[in-house]
Amino acid sequence: MRRRGRSGMLSRAGLRAGALALGTLVLARGAAAQAVTPADTAALMATVRVLAADSMEGRRVGTPGGARARRYLVERLRALGLRPLGAGYEHRFTLADTTRAGVNLLAVIPGTRRRERYLVVSAHYDHVGIVKGEIYNGADDNASGVAAVLAIAEALRRAPPAHSVLIALFDGEEAGLLGAKAFLAAPPVAKDRIALELNLDMVGHSGKGELYAAGTASHPELRPPLDSLAARSPIHLRFGHDRRGVPGQRDWTDESDQGPFHAAGIPFLYFGVEDHEDYHRPSDDPETLTPAFFGGAVGTILAAVRILDGKLRE
Repeated sequence: MRRRGRSGMLSRAGLRAGALALGTLVLARGAAAQAVTPADTAALMATVRVLAADSMEGRRVGTPGGARARRYLVERLRALGLRPLGAGYEHRFTLADTTRAGVNLLAVIPGTRRRERYLVVSAHYDHVGIVKGEIYNGADDNASGVAAVLAIAEALRRAPPAHSVLIALFDGEEAGLLGAKAFLAAPPVAKDRIALELNLDMVGHSGKGELYAAGTASHPELRPPLDSLAARSPIHLRFGHDRRGVPGQRDWTDESDQGPFHAAGIPFLYFGVEDHEDYHRPSDDPETLTPAFFGGAVGTILAAVRILDGKLRE
């Protein structure tokens, strides 16, 4: 995930800000409000414990640990009954040194009414690996986001939305948003068919019970349905971290996998927590997560997906 952590490690290169014209998102009126139910915390934590185990060696892109995590995730996607996007779930891209490859995992849930329009729901599954002999397990960053996306995908498969949903588990985020950039350099669906990108990066650890939704500064039309959701959420849904110059808030717009989508003119929302004491440290282990918050955050994000699916129109 984003920016320089307390360990002093730079998680990714910043993207060049561009004066791009953003696509307009129109919200239809009259969609019914969705009740917020926390997600199954035990299931979420079980997924995190697998991905953040020492045997995964920190899941750095292009490493055996990353490959082990990927094999587990492919089996999870298959077990959930998700349809691969294209010939298979795995979509490889070459890293800068050309001796290694990153691999995005892509699946699709066909929509019931707007099959040719897509919501992208994403999280990165890589982390920083082993540093100076210590394993950085990345439980919150970003095993939590991956576990959340899998739980959301399961719910959407059982009760499909109007739009088709592209489930994207990106590789190489920590090395510079490489998986998301590769996705947009050779998009598996036309860019103009992507109505919204929803990215999850660190959603499992908050002592204050606060989850941020960033992106409404660029797309204020998304704010009213989320305000309504915030009033019913079991956690504190906050807004911000999406404008420059706000005291006490860093702008996250270009600091996780939503950044390349924003640069391509695709509307986005980014769900995540502020930095905590275990961010980019070897102590980011499953035991440091806050399970009650985690379940509430995932339930809230699923509710946001359903609300926006019902309100978005061409």
